[in-house]
Amino acid sequence: MDSRFVRKKILLLDGLTSQCLEYTKAFNELGCDTTVLCDDLFDTCYASRHPKHKILGVSNVRDLKGTEEWILKLVKSNQYDVVIPFTEYSATILSHHKKELSAYAHLIVNNQDVFDYAQDKNNVMKVCMENDLPCPMTIFDAKSVADILSTDIRFPIILKPRLGFGSHGFHKIESKEALKSCVEKFNIDISEMVVQEYIPQEGLNVADNLFIDKEGNVKSAFTYASYRFYPIDGGSGVLNETINRDDIHIISAKLLKAMGIYGPIGVDMIIDARDNTPKVLEINLRPIACAKLGFLSGVNMAQQILEDLYGEEVTLMCQYKTGIRVCRSQIDWIWFVKSPNRFKTKPSWFDRRNTTDQLFSWDDPGPWFAFFIYGFRKFLRERKER
Repeated sequence: MDSRFVRKKILLLDGLTSQCLEYTKAFNELGCDTTVLCDDLFDTCYASRHPKHKILGVSNVRDLKGTEEWILKLVKSNQYDVVIPFTEYSATILSHHKKELSAYAHLIVNNQDVFDYAQDKNNVMKVCMENDLPCPMTIFDAKSVADILSTDIRFPIILKPRLGFGSHGFHKIESKEALKSCVEKFNIDISEMVVQEYIPQEGLNVADNLFIDKEGNVKSAFTYASYRFYPIDGGSGVLNETINRDDIHIISAKLLKAMGIYGPIGVDMIIDARDNTPKVLEINLRPIACAKLGFLSGVNMAQQILEDLYGEEVTLMCQYKTGIRVCRSQIDWIWFVKSPNRFKTKPSWFDRRNTTDQLFSWDDPGPWFAFFIYGFRKFLRERKER
């Protein structure tokens, strides 16, 4: 418990997410009074014993209008000191209403102009290229297939939305003919897409996770690498491990400073195996999904958020434990069944050293089972929609 922050009322959005659960526990340990907005009885945090208060409302990407209404209502109730989002859509809602809602609570989100600029992946690539920071070769201002083919970019290439969440709309294009076919088949507006070189997947996918204080100083940074993914051809990491590479921290810090971004931020990169260079892919303007790795490795961003917010000296936490692993066990089992490399992958699927489950703990098993039920229901819903 930290006497500086006892009884601070914290509203945590997006109770479905695993990072919301980890921040709830961290704020509780600081002596705060935590409330979580959930969308479903089987949301991770609704099934947990850790939130002091739980609100069952609307909080999901399928109903952005309803989510916005609930967030505005809760913040305007004037019951909370701090509000923190954990998904892109809730962070967008807070940022777009920041001027209005800041009269009621502190919002842990960047101002709308900075937020919207950084949300556009093409803008991130432009800042990288202007500041000599490594990133995939990217074509700007293309409006047609002909515009792309008139450049010197080599196939395969990537098409993905400039704005949006997750991997929806991601296409790997192998040839000129495939490009024309893809654009026609999916009725793609190229002006709304990122067009860039494909980086071979032999290298690691990594994420650098930083806390930047209001003065623009890096107060913590930890990096993790993803070793297994599901879906196998480009989904979310199911086994993540803390690593340390100073070049990744340096690139991230320069990029965020150039863009004027602060708070808890994630920078996604891929290590280009051809030259071992980490290349920037995008920015996440919120606490990242694998926040548990930070807390386990000695980086307490919940504490840093409150220190920065209330004018305290933000504790420097740039040294962290490496080799700490977090596994999403339910999805990792599916990976094992589906992957042709189940016995060849490194680290081995059977190697459980320094590995903690993303959701399961003996003192709070509810989130693990809730996630299992939620995932099964989601599978049935998507199967019905198909």
